[in-house]
Amino acid sequence: MKVLYYFDDQIGNFIYGLGHPMKPHRVKMCHSLLQNYGMLDQLEVIDGTAVPVTIEEDLSYFHTEDYIDFLKTVTPDNLNDYLDLFIGFNMGEDCPIFEGLWDFCKLTTSGSIIGANAINEGRNHIAVNWSGGFHHAKQQEASGFCYINDCVLSSLELLKNHYRVLYIDIDIHHGDGVEEAFYTTNRVMTCSFHKFGNYFPDTGNFNDTGHGIGDGYSVNVPLSEGMDDDSYIMIFKPVIATIMETYDPEVIILQSGADSLSGDRLGCFNLSIKGHGACVEYVKSFGKPVLLIGGGGYTLRNVSRCWAYETGIVCGRELDFKLPDWDEYLGYYGPDFSLIPSISNMENQNSKEYLRHSAERVVTMLKEKVSAVSPTISNYTETPFYNTPNPRYSNDSLQKKKDLDMERED
Repeated sequence: MKVLYYFDDQIGNFIYGLGHPMKPHRVKMCHSLLQNYGMLDQLEVIDGTAVPVTIEEDLSYFHTEDYIDFLKTVTPDNLNDYLDLFIGFNMGEDCPIFEGLWDFCKLTTSGSIIGANAINEGRNHIAVNWSGGFHHAKQQEASGFCYINDCVLSSLELLKNHYRVLYIDIDIHHGDGVEEAFYTTNRVMTCSFHKFGNYFPDTGNFNDTGHGIGDGYSVNVPLSEGMDDDSYIMIFKPVIATIMETYDPEVIILQSGADSLSGDRLGCFNLSIKGHGACVEYVKSFGKPVLLIGGGGYTLRNVSRCWAYETGIVCGRELDFKLPDWDEYLGYYGPDFSLIPSISNMENQNSKEYLRHSAERVVTMLKEKVSAVSPTISNYTETPFYNTPNPRYSNDSLQKKKDLDMERED
């Protein structure tokens, strides 16, 4: 069974603005590497022509109609007519109005929904959408370069056919938008490893564990600057292993933000591409279906190499560290021209004692509060999802989906 890989060539045409750190072109650079490594033949490649005709309806399952209407309507040419809405929808320097914004939102989100749907139908065990991973967007506002939260929407898609979804976030920034969306449910567990303290979005401390029946199902691992490979794996593996033991997810979404790499323009961790990829490999090792999506990453030459390397991991292929000589973006990767660039000598401010204590704290919480929710056992409670009133996604979603399908046939 091939890995599903979503890529649309238009992604490189969108520009947030001159000087803005978010550059969608990084996804096209990654695709070029995969093409020149001869990887595309090992992937089931899906492009923008497969965008669901129901994409606008899909967005409304989480985002409010007025927010969606705003994104559909506002353009750089008419933005002065909508200035009174900018504060409410959190538009501004981080989240500007740029040419093609609505098309960009649909394109990036479609890849995650298509991937989730392919997993639901059993057509693919692993799906990849490097253009996704916009984990900061809220129900009715943009945040942190994110407009539409494809992480939440793909989680909702997976809930149509699965009772337990695990969302893992290795972006350097806390996955606040996803955590907020599922803070009061045990049907989606969120787990974020991130920089904490005087760092956007200033959320995600140990004590933020969820609310109500969702208590224990929001997992946060706050970290300091300089995290290196050994330190990251030291805390990542025991936390994920305990989640797999206690929660036993049926499917996993892995947000693989590359701003946790060494030398990132906005980041302050010191992970190598190998160390970052080791997290992907460990998650894959459990044999669960995985939706692998992008996220942050603002040093383009490192982001593209990282995601190409991790695509190789999920395909079971080890890529040559020497980059293909014929890649059109080869000049970006000098002077080493290697798939695995060197890391810096920055100081790691996370002591082994802190990491051990943090791992123990999270593991203890998980063992005390978490169990594998299922409608066939006593811990199952009927409850609506936070911010998702649509009946399609209540806890009896499988039956609701069948009912809706029958209605469409009529």
